[in-house]
Amino acid sequence: MAKQGGIAADRLKSFIERIERLEEERAALGADVREVYSEAKGTGFDTKIMRQIIRLRKLDQAQRQEQDALLDLYKQALELD
Repeated sequence: MAKQGGIAADRLKSFIERIERLEEERAALGADVREVYSEAKGTGFDTKIMRQIIRLRKLDQAQRQEQDALLDLYKQALELD
């Protein structure tokens, strides 16, 4: 392994190349996700609501309940209900 200024250049290059490949994959996946949202929108679904549902599904039940309770509290304070 070649060392440049105390740095293992080959190892560093390997890390950089792996990160670059992963970023390319992430960009491709992002494009795929946008395509699915576009398809859903084209069939009449509200993609804003779909994104909210996806965020909620990432939370466990206790977290969802806590958020719902806080949302209700804030809405009451602002007289939105």
